[in-house]
Amino acid sequence: MARKSKKDPAADLPRLDDKTHIFGAGDVVEQSIVDTLELNYMPYAMSSIMSRAIPEIDGFKPSHRKILYMMYKMGLLTGPRAKSAKIVGQVMQLNPHGDAAIYDTMVRLSKGYEALLHPYVDSKGNFGKYFSRDMMWAASRYTEAKLEKICAEFFNDIDKDTVDMVDNFDNTMKEPRLLPATFPSVLVNVNTGIAVGMASSICSFNLEEVCNTTIALLRDPKAEIADTLLAPDFAGGGQILFDRAAFDEIYRTGRGGFRVQAKYHYDKSNHCIDITEIPPTTTSEAIIDKIIEKTKTGSIREINDIRDETDLKGLKITIDLKKGIDPDKLMKKLYDSTPLRDTFSCNFNILINGVPRVLGVREILQAWIEFRSECVRRRTAFDLKRAKDRLHLLRGLEKILLDIDKAIRIIRNTEEEAEVVPNLMIGFGIDKIQAEYVAEIKLRHLNKEYILKRLQDIEKLEAAIKDLEDILAHNRRIKAIIAYELKDVIKKYGQPRRSEIISVEEIDDAPPEEDVPDYPVTLFFTREGYFKKITPQSLRMSTSNKLKDGDEITQTVETTNAVELLFFTNRCQVYKTTAAAFEDTRASALGDFIAAKLEMEEGESPLYMAVTKDYAGYMLFFFDNGKLAKIDLNAYKTVTKRKKLIRAYSDKAEPVAILQIPADQELVVISSAGRHLLLNTALILPKATKDSMGVSVMTLKKGQRVMQVRPYREGEFAKPHRYRAKNLPAAGALLSADDAGEQMTF
Repeated sequence: MARKSKKDPAADLPRLDDKTHIFGAGDVVEQSIVDTLELNYMPYAMSSIMSRAIPEIDGFKPSHRKILYMMYKMGLLTGPRAKSAKIVGQVMQLNPHGDAAIYDTMVRLSKGYEALLHPYVDSKGNFGKYFSRDMMWAASRYTEAKLEKICAEFFNDIDKDTVDMVDNFDNTMKEPRLLPATFPSVLVNVNTGIAVGMASSICSFNLEEVCNTTIALLRDPKAEIADTLLAPDFAGGGQILFDRAAFDEIYRTGRGGFRVQAKYHYDKSNHCIDITEIPPTTTSEAIIDKIIEKTKTGSIREINDIRDETDLKGLKITIDLKKGIDPDKLMKKLYDSTPLRDTFSCNFNILINGVPRVLGVREILQAWIEFRSECVRRRTAFDLKRAKDRLHLLRGLEKILLDIDKAIRIIRNTEEEAEVVPNLMIGFGIDKIQAEYVAEIKLRHLNKEYILKRLQDIEKLEAAIKDLEDILAHNRRIKAIIAYELKDVIKKYGQPRRSEIISVEEIDDAPPEEDVPDYPVTLFFTREGYFKKITPQSLRMSTSNKLKDGDEITQTVETTNAVELLFFTNRCQVYKTTAAAFEDTRASALGDFIAAKLEMEEGESPLYMAVTKDYAGYMLFFFDNGKLAKIDLNAYKTVTKRKKLIRAYSDKAEPVAILQIPADQELVVISSAGRHLLLNTALILPKATKDSMGVSVMTLKKGQRVMQVRPYREGEFAKPHRYRAKNLPAAGALLSADDAGEQMTF
């Protein structure tokens, strides 16, 4: 609330000699939020939009334009380089935002920074690199700069009234409101900016393609843009993933996005990948950091080392590969998971006559054609006026030719200098301007030869005036001039594309297959849920396999590192992973605790480990009620990389044994009553549903249950037929005396 006082308000007014008090300072004033927005926020927002962040049709933001214009006024278009600090100091006459902001902007326009297809500043010294986050530029006192030759296309006609000149911030000098660019620079170099409530993001296109597209529109406003403007082109190269529909949308609306990916080559001799071109939206450090992060988390296992080998020759990121790794498969994975492939978002927001507008490419080029036509028209009018003024002077000189002696006599006989011009006007019937011109002719030029040479220019001037008037009268001639200038720009500054165009049809968007090193391993799984993967060499060097107290090994599988693992749990779920997901270990280690490694639910524990490469064979689930579910192992195969499958087997009864078999075989089923059943799994048809309860294979009396299931070993029983069932379910048989003895000695 406002401060209230009962004193006379005049008593609080400062005295004239009071230099330490500012009237009203510290007072809290109530103000409507609407007034705050209108009086405080809106001027700031409009200043940000109009004078800082959004480029205009000449392709420049105000900060860019001020720097280039001041460098032109300093003679740096044709002269030698000047210290950057000196340039910054001069630009501060136009730009009141401080030396750091000016220098940073100039750096981004420079050739050394390498961000622009056609840089505007010819730099000497360390100007950093756009593709590096940490490679900073040197201070302005150490570097030098001048204008690149292409800047001549912005200043050739600037002294011919082609653009409006306005006062600078303190009204001490004039600066151009726009630069009369002879080509559509707004589309030739990258330009991004964030204002208040809006932003601009313009990708760069190849200069020759832009100029050819503009020429095509000059001839036919309905010309097909995509025929000549193939795709964006970036200073850092890379590969443009061309999607016709996406680019049609960008060309039409000025909004959309497209993907750019890094370019690499494989060095076979060193078994490494060299990345030499990256998307314009990232940096080499960001790419390296992301790849290191992926390597630490185990998402990428194919890399031995990665380093930045950028030098004076340019960008280079080197990736050393492990033995046997396919570089193309690895790069496919890196494209999908790192900034090596990124999206450039387009927002062609440009100030047109002081109004921000998002335009498609056709509308931008048409607006530039209108702007350039006005520049040519104003230049022509300027040249026409000068030609007419010159002709007018020569007409007066022509009359002097009739009697040179008379002109000399008039001047010699005039007593006062102020009367010379009036007397010449009277003597020859010419106006004041013509008389002034004649009076200023040097005495040495008052000869017939000099005057005749000047008069020969009259015919040339008359022809030039006629031609200039014809240009102003016919719009087609203005378009022809613009087209001619564009062709000249192509001839002077055209260069091949740097970014390669690749059709999206050539890109395989399928998830990359894991390139897993394949070598022999032995897998161990314990009753307590511990897992070990040990190589044969390490196993031979160990005398014992370390286990937790009270634990025992329940499964030992000799296989390779490229297998998939399925862990079935007590919650009727299965967790899928790969052997490669586990580090090689030693027999002296406890190994990985599967419940924690696979992030199982609280209280959930693994019961059985299935090992497969091709999902061939069957899973057998024996329940205590005598039932068996035979499930095709292929039922657990998934297209996507799902880590957990629910309802992996039936929860209607307690599982007694879970077995994986590659093909049908004979098993021994033992009940709590001591009966043994010799079962051939070929008698059981596989079920399509994973959580099927299966069929009854063993007949049990009340209170009895299945206790054990194990593979049958040939010769285990003296009379195997005694235990085989002709029909299922079967009760099995008690062990004979011979078999009981065998069982005891087994």
